[in-house]
Amino acid sequence: MYLLPHLQCKAGQIAERVVLCGDPARVDRIAQQLEQAEVLGQHREFRLINGHYQGHPITVCSTGIGGASTVIALEELVQAGARSLIRVGSAGALQQEIGLGDLIVVEGAVRNEGASQAYLPTEYPACADIWLQAALLNHIATSGQVYWHGLVRSHDSFYRDDEQEVCRYWHARGVLGADMESASLLAVGRLRKVRVAAVLCNVVPFEQDVQQGVADYASAEQAMMAGECSAIAAALHALVS
Repeated sequence: MYLLPHLQCKAGQIAERVVLCGDPARVDRIAQQLEQAEVLGQHREFRLINGHYQGHPITVCSTGIGGASTVIALEELVQAGARSLIRVGSAGALQQEIGLGDLIVVEGAVRNEGASQAYLPTEYPACADIWLQAALLNHIATSGQVYWHGLVRSHDSFYRDDEQEVCRYWHARGVLGADMESASLLAVGRLRKVRVAAVLCNVVPFEQDVQQGVADYASAEQAMMAGECSAIAAALHALVS
């Protein structure tokens, strides 16, 4: 067994079913829904654990922020035998009606990031696997969690001088939310012939006014944590369905 250079674990330690997340701390929260969870290790932004869900081996891996590190994790996981991967991430809403803690099941992503551009022309779509989408949607629909299904935009920077204009542009075109990793994962995962999907928890309202923001502040954290918990459960269910 060879050592994966960035993930710093051996290929034989990676399960066929993988949950991805950006934040290394979220790996431990995902582990709470697994049985027999054990830490494989952590190197830079990549924290890995193994566990079981309904008897099936599951690997959980954090990817850090952005498409570049996400693709590094994806490439090494696929080399090690991963075949179905679901991102459990966060997003900022691009539509006013999407509340804090609401989930977005990603149908496809606008490729406004650079990582997938290094692999593929802009004409190549970033689409989630239809079977994983269906499994995510079926589970979330029965849970009572508020959810949306559609397009997101993935990007590389929060601090553009024209950020508000960019958000309004994609809002007008019906894009539901923005993140930094989904497009890279979906496009390169499809290129590598593995099943990929993403479910995102909204953590930023779209152009919320100050009064509404103050009113929502007390319940915001609870709603977002409940949304994340539902997203994790849906991802694990979809991977073993």
